[in-house]
Amino acid sequence: MLAVAAIAAFSFVLHMIFNNRYGYFRDEFDYIICGNHPAWGYVDQPPLVPILSRIFRGIFGDSLRSIRLMPALAMSATMLLTAMIARELGGKRFAVGMAALTVLIAPVYLSNGSLLTSNCLEPLLWMGCVYFAILAAKREQPRYWLWFGVVAGIGMQEKYSIAVLGFAIVIGLLLTEQRRFLVNKWIWLGGAAAFLIFLPNLLWNIANHWPFVELMRNIKADGRDVVLSPWQYFSQQMLIVLPGSAVFWITGVIALLVAPRLKPYRFLGIAYLVAFTVFVVLKGKNYYLAPIYPVYLAMGCIVIDDGIDRLRRGWRWLKPVLAVLSVAGSAIFAPLVVPILPIEQFIPYMDRLPLKVPRSEHSHMRVALPQHYADQFGWDEIVDQVVVAWNKIPVDERKDCGIFAQDYGQAGAIDFLGPKYGLPQSLSGHQTWWLWGPRGYSGNCLIVLDDSRKRLEELFEHVEFVGTSRNNPYALEREVPVYICRGAKFGTLAKIWPSLKRWR
Repeated sequence: MLAVAAIAAFSFVLHMIFNNRYGYFRDEFDYIICGNHPAWGYVDQPPLVPILSRIFRGIFGDSLRSIRLMPALAMSATMLLTAMIARELGGKRFAVGMAALTVLIAPVYLSNGSLLTSNCLEPLLWMGCVYFAILAAKREQPRYWLWFGVVAGIGMQEKYSIAVLGFAIVIGLLLTEQRRFLVNKWIWLGGAAAFLIFLPNLLWNIANHWPFVELMRNIKADGRDVVLSPWQYFSQQMLIVLPGSAVFWITGVIALLVAPRLKPYRFLGIAYLVAFTVFVVLKGKNYYLAPIYPVYLAMGCIVIDDGIDRLRRGWRWLKPVLAVLSVAGSAIFAPLVVPILPIEQFIPYMDRLPLKVPRSEHSHMRVALPQHYADQFGWDEIVDQVVVAWNKIPVDERKDCGIFAQDYGQAGAIDFLGPKYGLPQSLSGHQTWWLWGPRGYSGNCLIVLDDSRKRLEELFEHVEFVGTSRNNPYALEREVPVYICRGAKFGTLAKIWPSLKRWR
């Protein structure tokens, strides 16, 4: 475990060095601003990450390194937990260390540690559930299912997709000899604990007429996401975990399904097949399944380690070679997910790669950078143009002049970056901003971003074009037009607010 601790520490230092290279990520604005409005839920997420982000900001400040401290810590903790899982499954020294190393080098986990997103805590929480499930099966102690439920409940307050893991494990238990746990009181107590922890968010969703369900339905109806075939989904799993690491996790899944000595844990092998199938059927993005892989990476490392030990003693050199090759393979792809390279060097690097970076949404196809990088550029330029418009508003009119943005990226950038310029909090019909309402503005004076002049002239007596944000060639949102609109034709902003809802 000393080597594992060193690997986890290296991961943390790596992220601390490079995670302020570019800029704030679009989704980070969402979590930060939602955290400024404490609630038991938000349109596009449960409350855990926004609330934790507020705590971390309160302690460490608003710098990029401070905001991304939690993801870096979470991924280091995931490596430690993966090593613990490997040890519980019978792994020896090399297998335990290699399990932590495969988590370190996986592109999807490198990305998780680099950005504040709802994905950053997922592997830790999913593996927390798996760890207690393994302890229950290994030690014949059903009480560990209570702790499984506690972690699952916390996971439901972080991201709803952990329900897929719970469903997959229940199916795995039903189809194996471990089904006996399903009639034990402890697993039901665990379910009750999960439900009680999740209950405040559930009640919030009910009170607000199921915003997240409506959001998912709208996204599907709009055809926003790129839909993958089962083979495409599988092949992209190999990419996001690292092509060279596929030998480990695929070996781990197969071993859990067929190895006689692993029969007590067979439910985990079945759980992978169930979870994979659920996300394919639901047309999930390729990274939705990513939190499940540490246990299979650990199992694969154990099987391969044992296999090498059964060979003649002269084959032991394979172990360090596997580790070195894995690290070398990761180094090739690491700049795709960690901002190691200056942005001017990144595009030539990406163009030389033998494969194209997968895009999860159709709108991402139009930019040169992967979305997780493109959405770290352009926000300062947008805010700068809004400041120009704000300075045109007479001081005595500013109290009733709101700033209306079209999406949570623009709105969040204004709310987070704008206060130092004296900008008020923004308005938007997008996601949770719609729930916060018109904030008392009448609508007779609005600074409006990213709309058409023709449409605005139908709504206002006077429309003044202020300018367009400076073009940032790396940004997903470029050249955003900004208008000052006066004299509302629609009555009051509160009157038309319901029609401004945009949950997609």
